[in-house]
Amino acid sequence: MLAQQPQPVIPLRAVLGLGAIVLIAHSVLLTLTPGSFGMNEPSLSRKFSTRTIRFEAGEPETAAPTVPAAPATRVLKPRQPKVGVAPSSVAINTVANPVSAEVLAPPPPAPAASTPAVAEAPAPAPAPAPAPRQAREGERQRAVGNLAIPGSVRLRYSVVGQQGSQPLAGVTSELLWLHDGKDYEARLVARTLFGALRTNTSVGSLGPEGLAPTRFSDKTRSELAAHFERDKGKVTFSANTPDAPLLAGAQDRLSVILQLAALLAGEPGRYPVASTLTIQTIGPREADAWLFSVEGEEKLSLPAGEMAAVKLTRNPRREYDQRVELWFAPSLGWLPVRMKLTESNGNFIDQQLRANDKP
Repeated sequence: MLAQQPQPVIPLRAVLGLGAIVLIAHSVLLTLTPGSFGMNEPSLSRKFSTRTIRFEAGEPETAAPTVPAAPATRVLKPRQPKVGVAPSSVAINTVANPVSAEVLAPPPPAPAASTPAVAEAPAPAPAPAPAPRQAREGERQRAVGNLAIPGSVRLRYSVVGQQGSQPLAGVTSELLWLHDGKDYEARLVARTLFGALRTNTSVGSLGPEGLAPTRFSDKTRSELAAHFERDKGKVTFSANTPDAPLLAGAQDRLSVILQLAALLAGEPGRYPVASTLTIQTIGPREADAWLFSVEGEEKLSLPAGEMAAVKLTRNPRREYDQRVELWFAPSLGWLPVRMKLTESNGNFIDQQLRANDKP
């Protein structure tokens, strides 16, 4: 047998020295190739900052990953003024707004998009607003310059009349006129001690042409109504009669009285004696053109006292037309102080003012 050779003994100090050399070599390799491990924190930070700035400018977010490190430094330059003084912030906003307006909205809404961005923009906006509003008010005043709508009032009348062979007895009537400057309601009621005999009601709005009725009703034992469908240009009737075309300035049989009062009060000199006013007038069953002739001023002796009034008359044009006589008193704001309606068979009702008060 061969004798075993003794193994060389490596000193411990030499082993430790060799390990140290290996560790140093690995650390050098790691510092030379950082990108292959995705651990470059400064590079990641630059990408995040670039994406944020492009998002504020309204550019596509997908462009950020393709931007190299060098361009990222140039994009970061606008970010520094953004956190600085106020003038720099405004400058950034004014640059960013056109971009967002162009990408997100069509050209017409662009001024609205830029207005809230700049601090000075909201201030000029209210300035031009009053001018158009004043112009519209001026146009309305010119359009209704020849009209003066009477204020809300309650007019009470004594009634005389004839129905067949019997005179009317114990009848009174009341005209209630209410409005708030926009909408109105008028109601004329003839009654006895036992209740209402007949009620006419007109509701609608007030506009450049004066009264604009929307519904008229005539009620005795039952009720008939006419509806003004202005969007369709027609009048419909609950009595199953054919529809009628709706003309400009049309009134019903009650509102026409107050419309005439407004016309006379607004410009009385425009309607001399023998002049004529033509108004489409809607009843519960039909529409017709009523022609009112101005007959001049008369002295009246009424239950309310002596007063002067201008008389207008609608004379019958057909066999069964109703004759309508109206007296308007200038001293009472041109309100109707007497109303007389005469049928073709001779029946009539004559309403004469006895009192007026606030409703």
